[in-house]
Amino acid sequence: MTTAPLLVLCALGPEVWALRGGDWRGAAGGPPVLVRTGVGRRRAGLTVRRLLGSAPGGYGAVVVAGFGAALGPGVLPGDVVAADGVRDAEGHLYPVDSGPELTRALKERGLTVHTGVHHTADHVVRGIERRALHLQGALAVDMEAAAVLAALREVRPALPAAVLRVVVDTPEHELLRPGTLPAGVRAWRTLRATVPALVDWYRQERAPGSDALDHPGSDVLNHPTSATLPQEAS
Repeated sequence: MTTAPLLVLCALGPEVWALRGGDWRGAAGGPPVLVRTGVGRRRAGLTVRRLLGSAPGGYGAVVVAGFGAALGPGVLPGDVVAADGVRDAEGHLYPVDSGPELTRALKERGLTVHTGVHHTADHVVRGIERRALHLQGALAVDMEAAAVLAALREVRPALPAAVLRVVVDTPEHELLRPGTLPAGVRAWRTLRATVPALVDWYRQERAPGSDALDHPGSDVLNHPTSATLPQEAS
């Protein structure tokens, strides 16, 4: 019996590429399983239900990671926003208990981190809509996380989950404006640099006495791994 691997979900290929090249040495459960869900809530939700339905107990925790947009001032390209909650476009809020611990792990690795609510939109958010979402208490916006958490609530409610976004664009430097390309490179490098913190966070989740180990079937399985590099599922 071995500890189940970490399932890491990304919307885009470059996000998977960044994370795949990170330092996963010492990860509980061995190499993580990296999955590109595609963009948007529908694709993300379907992917999670398929993966968890085909391998009950096959993963020890789920991480949603990738690039995102900041909604308010004080958050710069390359900063990390760790979610302590995710709200969808209909106003449903999904608490994310891992936020404080993940923030601590990221800061210990020297990254600039903000903790707060992420908003999952169904389109690219710009201008006045960004300001409105920030006034409603959100720090960052993505297009998948709420769907992942909704699927987990239905299929595996006890499975630990974490959500982080590395900021690519801000209200001052929106997508497709001058300066976005250097910000994208910076964000890509930062996303790769989050890997050791994800390893630390997941190891803590598997530690004796953690909540995750109090739920039978959520932590161990016969799961062969044959490499030290992340696996990819499609």
